[in-house]
Amino acid sequence: KRPWLGKIEKNEDQNNDSDTATEVINALSPGGIRANGKQNPEYNSTYVFDNDFPSLIDNDCPDDLIVNDDDDSQLFRIEPARGRCRVMCFHPSSRLSLPLMSIDEILTVINAWIEELLKLSPIYRWVQIFENKGAIMGCSNPHPHCQIWASRFLPNIARQKDKQQRDYFNKHGSPMLWDYCQKELINGERILLKNEHWLVLIPFWATWPFETMLLPHHRCIQRLNEINELEKQSLAFILKKLLTIYDNLFETSFPYSMGWHGAPTGVDDWQSQQPHWILHAVYYP
Repeated sequence: KRPWLGKIEKNEDQNNDSDTATEVINALSPGGIRANGKQNPEYNSTYVFDNDFPSLIDNDCPDDLIVNDDDDSQLFRIEPARGRCRVMCFHPSSRLSLPLMSIDEILTVINAWIEELLKLSPIYRWVQIFENKGAIMGCSNPHPHCQIWASRFLPNIARQKDKQQRDYFNKHGSPMLWDYCQKELINGERILLKNEHWLVLIPFWATWPFETMLLPHHRCIQRLNEINELEKQSLAFILKKLLTIYDNLFETSFPYSMGWHGAPTGVDDWQSQQPHWILHAVYYP
């Protein structure tokens, strides 16, 4: 047996869903004071606000390339990266991560994701919903939360995914991830979880240990706002089951980075059909 020399994390009260667990009070808690001095309301569900330290801002700078006139090599150019960054607290309790929440509470999170997507998509080209869970993954606050970065440009990974899926669709007439999903269902080797609407599998191209992908298998869905009430319900169930498996794997609140990837949005794409896209979430523990 290969010796384990990695980091071992103990369960703490904040990962315990018992009524006697100690509540952690921090800057994201109801009534908490954030670094900029603002106080959170005494919220009792999800709570969303603009990030106090955003990586992207919508300022008045021009969208054009900024070129260094003293250099004729075209190697020294700057293009503004504009956008809006939001933070979403999943729950008022700091000790309840998603796998410890009830199905109804996870449904509230899903509906809040969709609400933010609908609010930001008509303006921004890409709306990235993502969660970094655990200090080891770079999360600066233990309160269960995610972030939403809306940008006026396509980030590199999104741009590459858009191109590859579009090229495949133009060649084969069907979405690449749909064809891939159907073949994995037949093969069965990499299927982790499945319900009436959603599938969790280990991608053939996985590079992270315990990496998974979550996507619909019953119909083609391009964006999260397109799912109906039954699909929301089954999504909540499979999310809870997947994240519980992660927690149980090493008997700790398992750290990961995850993100939802759907069809591009913005003025040009939000109302247009994007048949080459299939909505999916990726988990990188």
